[in-house]
Amino acid sequence: MSNSNMLVQPYLFFGGRCEEALEFYRSAVGAEVEMLSRFKDAPQPGMAQPGMEDKVMHASFRIGETTLMASDGRCEGQPRFEGFSLSIVVPDEKKAESVFNALADGGKVTMPLGREKSRERLQRACGRRQGYNAS
Repeated sequence: MSNSNMLVQPYLFFGGRCEEALEFYRSAVGAEVEMLSRFKDAPQPGMAQPGMEDKVMHASFRIGETTLMASDGRCEGQPRFEGFSLSIVVPDEKKAESVFNALADGGKVTMPLGREKSRERLQRACGRRQGYNAS
């Protein structure tokens, strides 16, 4: 089986804060929302739990050339972003600093912006929605 035509798209669940996260990534890194559907628009009536009708069922957004998927999920408590990270590759040091600062603002820096042997610049910051690490 050849996998040359395959594409992996991360799907992020924000536990009821998807619209807030999409707005954060729009302002922080220029994300563009390509599609957004709400639970109330589901093809099968009754898919939404009471009070979730206006929550995001599915969203697709782009950051640069990458498309990511997002949702409010089932709003079952605080989302836990564990066991993975997402990297953002930028063209130059100025853009690295800009993206790093935007993601770090109100977030948790796990590795300060600095140099690494394998890359010109490396930075890691968990955005305040804890959905991204910038590398």
